[in-house]
Amino acid sequence: MLDHVFLSVSDIERSVAFYTRALAPLGITDRVDFDGKDGPLGHPDLKGFGCKGRFILWLRSGEVDSRAAHVGFIAKSRGEVDAAYAAAMAAGASDNGKPSARLYYDPRYYAGNVFDPDGYSLEFVYKSWQHQKP
Repeated sequence: MLDHVFLSVSDIERSVAFYTRALAPLGITDRVDFDGKDGPLGHPDLKGFGCKGRFILWLRSGEVDSRAAHVGFIAKSRGEVDAAYAAAMAAGASDNGKPSARLYYDPRYYAGNVFDPDGYSLEFVYKSWQHQKP
């Protein structure tokens, strides 16, 4: 399990606006800012995104290498995948795979993929077997 991911972005305000819109359909609506001077020497300022007090994605200004990361966000349904994909596209993403079943992985794997404004690969994914109750 991952606790958090940092992404370096070229325009922090643009990226905050993008992720605020793109992640809202997934319920990732909490935001927090961390002032780097409150951390150890050289710690960057961070913009955090999360849900219910758990912050999973942190943005920092810096050099971008879009090949360095692919981030998959859990959706609770196919509808959430569709909504997150649509929100990301409306917020300025580029298409990297319209929402559909990813049969090459599993017939129950449903995802939509986009590139964020810096070219990072994002995936909104619903894996039905991960939501079944035992």
